[in-house]
Amino acid sequence: MTEILGFDLLGLIGGLCLFLFGMNIMGSALERRAGDKLSALIGKLTDNRMMGFLTGLGVTAIIQSSSATTVMVVGFVNSGIMTLKQSIGVIMGANIGTTVTAWILSLGGIGEGAGVVLQLFKPSTFTPVLALVGIVLYMFTKSSKKQDTGMILLGFATLMFGMDAMSAAVSALRDNEAFCSILTMFSEPILGVIAGAILTAIIQSSSASVGILQALSSTGAVTYGAALPIIMGQNIGTCITAVLSSFGANRNAKRVAVVHLSFNVIGTAILLTVLYIVRATLAPPLLSVAADYVGISVAHTCFNVICTAILLPCAGLLEKLACRLVPDAKVEETETELDERLLATPSIALEHCYRFTEEMANCAIESLRASMAAIGNYSDSKAEELMAAENKVDHYEDVIGNFLVKLSSHNLDGSDSVRVARLLKVIGDLERISDHSINIVKSAEEIRNKDIKFSASAQGEIKVLSEAIDEILTLTLKAFVNEDLASAQTVEPLEQAIDKLKDEMHLRHIYRLQNGRCSIETGFVLSDILTNLERVSDHCSNIAGCIIETAHNNMNLHEGIRAIKSEDPTFWDTYKKYLGKYTLPEMQRN
Repeated sequence: MTEILGFDLLGLIGGLCLFLFGMNIMGSALERRAGDKLSALIGKLTDNRMMGFLTGLGVTAIIQSSSATTVMVVGFVNSGIMTLKQSIGVIMGANIGTTVTAWILSLGGIGEGAGVVLQLFKPSTFTPVLALVGIVLYMFTKSSKKQDTGMILLGFATLMFGMDAMSAAVSALRDNEAFCSILTMFSEPILGVIAGAILTAIIQSSSASVGILQALSSTGAVTYGAALPIIMGQNIGTCITAVLSSFGANRNAKRVAVVHLSFNVIGTAILLTVLYIVRATLAPPLLSVAADYVGISVAHTCFNVICTAILLPCAGLLEKLACRLVPDAKVEETETELDERLLATPSIALEHCYRFTEEMANCAIESLRASMAAIGNYSDSKAEELMAAENKVDHYEDVIGNFLVKLSSHNLDGSDSVRVARLLKVIGDLERISDHSINIVKSAEEIRNKDIKFSASAQGEIKVLSEAIDEILTLTLKAFVNEDLASAQTVEPLEQAIDKLKDEMHLRHIYRLQNGRCSIETGFVLSDILTNLERVSDHCSNIAGCIIETAHNNMNLHEGIRAIKSEDPTFWDTYKKYLGKYTLPEMQRN
């Protein structure tokens, strides 16, 4: 290979590219593979600092990126999922969680003279095996989880090959005077901090920049005196990702980026001061000793642990500092409902969509219930409230639908893809339920304006049907919110019973019309009400069907409903139970 400036520049570039690419695909696959765990960790968040700290540590250790964690936190705060107070502990935990990567990379420093047991942990010993297993899982399995596991192994193998390539490329620099003089310059702590911050800001990953420093340490020219300031600077440089992510966010989200930056700057200032004092008073020989892979990992971990130990008790002061640097706006800001920053972690973005859809479901169902109550008790104020609720449901549909479309363009695993498709169907049915509430309240308005009077029989029949509709709404909401299959499976039998109720009510109306006990005008209004209520039950059936079919990773809704009717032995028993429960009152024939 071409030797340039006394070392293999092309080899260094190639190794760096492999290293960064491997780290990227491994991190992305880890996020997808650990989606459920991430959601569970975030769900346990409280205002307890230690719980937040452990959450940040755990999430970052899983996805191998403190930058991804802090961007996630900015999105959470911007969307109102997390408070600024909760985020501080998570950020501090993320700084320690990111040290796991350095320890994994330190395996590359195991020398040829190490014992047999240690040699087994050397990447060159097991990386080819991991790559083989990874390619088999990725290419020859159909399970998305197994494919993600394969990508994790392939990503790890790629970054380790890149690490070896970088180390080999710079090995010739051991005796290069120009290179050694540059590193000697970085022994001046301020310059070292600046160099570490700039490098990390450019590649936007402290884990990657620590890996590069470890590769350079293989030359034996990187002393602890040079490595320590660079490591401090790397922690500052990694804040650039959160700062960039906060652009366009609300003030609390900007404060998260300020807390992240303040934490690392203050921690660096404290330990840099200590380093200057130690150098001036003790001049320890350790600072002149050549650093190795493990030594850099130890230094990286110690720096982050010490900073956290110092500043975790001062989390409240950091919060006040952030609020002072980013003061409240004169005009109250609103939280972003579904922040696109959440798309960086699809599994958590999908969970937030579910929470938002629950709000939409409650709004749509309460609107329908209010419209049924208005049939005999209409008022203009109630109609205005229902119209406002309808607009709110329409807004939910637009926001959730657009977000889900963007989410579906990301690399989702099979189960998440099915859940996205399910939600898109569900929000459409919820919006239609809300539309029917407006249709019903318009019928109620017509009843009042035209002074239409239903017969006692018709009123009793509407009451029975309304009770059945109320139950199917309750079952549907319970099935969706709790992913309750038992409730979902009872929706379709009730929907069938409602269909029969509607048909029988139509026949009864025709009988009353023929006997002069009902007017044509009354019949039109009654028919509109019955049609809207029956269609509401259809949409409830669609939602329940989505829940059932998603549980089986199948989105063929109509086929699933046919299977329920033909294969479920309890279906017709449940149907008969509902027919008995919702029996129309005896019809007066005289």
